[in-house]
Amino acid sequence: MAITQAGGYNSLPSGNWLPVIYSQKVQKFFRTASVVEDITNTDYAGEIENYGDTVNIVKEPTITVAAYTRGGAISTQNLADDQLQLVVDQANAFAFKVDDIEERQSHVNWEALATSSGAYALKDSYDENVIAAMVSGAGTTTGSDGSGSDTGFGSSEVDPMDILANSAKIHHGNDVPTDNRWFLASPEFYEQLGNASSKLMDASVTGDASSPLRNGQVINGQVNGFKLYMTNNFAASSTSNYYKVLSGHMSSTATANAIAKTEVVRDQESFADIVRGLHVFGRKVLRSDALQCRHLLID
Repeated sequence: MAITQAGGYNSLPSGNWLPVIYSQKVQKFFRTASVVEDITNTDYAGEIENYGDTVNIVKEPTITVAAYTRGGAISTQNLADDQLQLVVDQANAFAFKVDDIEERQSHVNWEALATSSGAYALKDSYDENVIAAMVSGAGTTTGSDGSGSDTGFGSSEVDPMDILANSAKIHHGNDVPTDNRWFLASPEFYEQLGNASSKLMDASVTGDASSPLRNGQVINGQVNGFKLYMTNNFAASSTSNYYKVLSGHMSSTATANAIAKTEVVRDQESFADIVRGLHVFGRKVLRSDALQCRHLLID
């Protein structure tokens, strides 16, 4: 990670605003908060530093299996080395001002507040961007904006648990690996899912008696083979009460991100420091058949 500090200026006397330290703390908070970091392949994150960097990803080859007869000849398969490119072509920036007097006299821990706030702001923008890319890249889409299954518990409505079951069925049909499957939905969906059956938090359903929230994960176990995640970062529907849900496998999408630059510069118009940073990232759908998007009416 390339991190640059403005020349001729080190930090406030308290030492809170060393760019390297602040950048590392923001990145740590970011990785803990981001849902996307938990549901995508992040193996390539260490290979990027700046906007415009490119990572070449070799596609997993398809191996052909043939019946074997004793004494018979075996045909040898040549493996294809097809490549996909993950390009770091997205960027977000932040900048805020810290007044010298406030920093000196206030009891507030400005570093902690700014680290947490900055990380969550980056997380929201990053998650929105990557989730939108996964929605548009999904190999299976059910419904559309303003048209989809009516979820609920009436005779003409679809039980939320059935949504999960049908999503799992489609993934089975596409030979998506059963490990590392995930299901991503809004709080509105999980409100209905919780109302549908209190078994959601039961160890007999989830396989885990405890249910901590982490990285937006709703429970620590699984339902219908999915880890359940919650987010507010789906693009809003143009029609009231319509929401998207997304399911997939961790291998479906590759992501890479880094805080490429953080610097502290002196404000020319006041006695204050300006702390600013650049967050760069890229995302690439590698396997569209391992992504499903559904549009649901939830009212």
